[in-house]
Amino acid sequence: MQRNSKNTSRVKQFIDHEATGGLMLAGAALFAMLLVNFGLADHYNALLEERVRLGIGALTLDKSLSHFINDGLMAIFFFLVGLEIKREVSEGELSKLSQVLLPAAAAVGGIVVPSGIYAFINWNSPTLAGWAIPAATDIAFALGALALLGRRAPLSLKIFLLALATIDDLAAIIIIALFYTSQLSILALTGSLVCLAALLVYNRLGGERTAIFVLVGLLAWLFLLKSGVHATLAGVAVGLLVPLSRADKSSPLHELEHGLHPYVKWIILPLFAFANAGLDFSGFSLMTLSQPVPLGTAAGLALGKPIGIMCATVLMVSLGFAKLPAKVSWRYMLGVSFLAGIGFTMSLFIGSLAFADPAMVAQVRLGVVVGSAISILVGLVIMWPGVAQDDA
Repeated sequence: MQRNSKNTSRVKQFIDHEATGGLMLAGAALFAMLLVNFGLADHYNALLEERVRLGIGALTLDKSLSHFINDGLMAIFFFLVGLEIKREVSEGELSKLSQVLLPAAAAVGGIVVPSGIYAFINWNSPTLAGWAIPAATDIAFALGALALLGRRAPLSLKIFLLALATIDDLAAIIIIALFYTSQLSILALTGSLVCLAALLVYNRLGGERTAIFVLVGLLAWLFLLKSGVHATLAGVAVGLLVPLSRADKSSPLHELEHGLHPYVKWIILPLFAFANAGLDFSGFSLMTLSQPVPLGTAAGLALGKPIGIMCATVLMVSLGFAKLPAKVSWRYMLGVSFLAGIGFTMSLFIGSLAFADPAMVAQVRLGVVVGSAISILVGLVIMWPGVAQDDA
C-alpha cells in the first residue's frame, strides 16, 4: 500500500512538472512567432544559422545553431524520454497489463487514423513522406493544457493521458528509426551499436556508475550522428539501458531523470520550440491552409487524433477488455482525446526529418500550429462544463 502511494505521488510530481513545461513551450513558440511577424525575421533566421563548433582539432562538430538544437540538445530530451519509458514499464502506469490495454489501444488508434487522413490528402504526392507528422502527441503541451482545468480534472485522467502519450512517443521513436533515416554508414552504425552493446553488458554485470552511461552514450551519439540514423535515437537507447536500482536501493534512473527534468523543461524544449515555431503569418489565407501538407497535418491532429482514440476506447470498453479510468466520464474522455491532438514537439521534429525544403517545413509549422490550437480549444470547451458541474 505504501509503495502504491509512493508511486502515485511520483506520478503527480511528474505531471505537475510536465504541465508547467507545456506553458514554457507555449511561451517560447509565441515569442518566436512575434519576432518573425514583427519585423525581426531576418535576425531570427540569422541567429538560427549561427555556427556552433565543439571539439578539438579534427574531432570537431561544426553545425548551425538550429542543427545543434535539433540533433544535439534534442538527444538529451530523447534520453529523458527513454528513462521515462523504462520507469513507466518497470514500476509505473505501464507495468501491469490491465493498466496498459486502454491507453495502448487508444494510442494505436491515435496513430493510425491521423496518419491515414494525412496520407489520403497527400496521396500520389512527394509530400506523402510526412505521413507520420500528425501521429505524435506532445506530452508536455497536452498536460499543460489539461492543467488549465486545475486540480478538478481527475488524476486518473491525467495518468491516462500520460500513459497514452508515453506509448505514442515510443511509437514515434520506432517510426523515426524505420522510416526517417538517410543513407547509412555501416561503419559508423556499427560503432554506435558496439557502444550500446558495451552498455548492455555493463548493465547486466551490475554496473551502476551513471558517468559510464553518459560518456559511452555520448560516444554512441557521435557515431550515430555520422551513420545516417537520426542521432537522437541514441538518447532513447541509452536511457533504456540505465539501471533502475543499485545494490544500496538507490536508483541511477531516478537520479538522472530528476536531475535532467529542470534542464529539459526550462532550456532544451523551449529552445526547440523557439527554433522551430517561427511561423510567418504574412500572406496567410485559407488557401494557404488548404495546401496538402498543412491541411493533412491540421486535419490529422484536430480530427484524426480524437476519432482514432475515441473509436479505440469505445471498442475496448464495449468488448469488456478495459474500463474507463476512475471518475472519468465519456465527456472527459472525448475532451482529452482532443488534447492528444497537440502534436507540437514530436510533430515539428518529424516534419524537419521528412522535408529538407524550408518552404515545406514552414507548411508543416502552419499545420501543427493550427491543428494543435484547434485541439486545445475544442478539448477545453468540451471538458469545461464538466468542471463547472463538479464545482456546483
